[in-house]
Amino acid sequence: MNRREFISLVGASASVSIAACNSQSADVASDVRSDGFEVVGSLSELDKTGQLLNEDLADGKALVIRDPANPNQAIAVNPTCPHAGCNVAWQQAEKAFVCPCHNSKFASDGSVQNGPAKEPLATYSAKFEGDLVLVKSR
Repeated sequence: MNRREFISLVGASASVSIAACNSQSADVASDVRSDGFEVVGSLSELDKTGQLLNEDLADGKALVIRDPANPNQAIAVNPTCPHAGCNVAWQQAEKAFVCPCHNSKFASDGSVQNGPAKEPLATYSAKFEGDLVLVKSR
């Protein structure tokens, strides 16, 4: 076996190993508790960034913020803009989820404030439990 064949063989083996590890990680990341809630992240992460995005939930992805009207409560939406499929982000100064693709704006409850989007963002139940941020998407 020459050097090129050896490197190709080792590279292919590493790719298979990495893929296997990634699929195991995805299974762990999407564990749904018996009450239907999934861990999205930690409260300390949420407080550091102002929003918490998890794209590895059993039913897709969720973006969580503190409720602007009651910071002791969480708000969770599916961040996929119904207009073009881009991920919205929470803009604290505007108190709105804003789509970077076409500037659609959504209120904290997911309702459309400004188009071109015509449909609201899907919302989920969310709560804080200790340092955990939990979402129930079903």
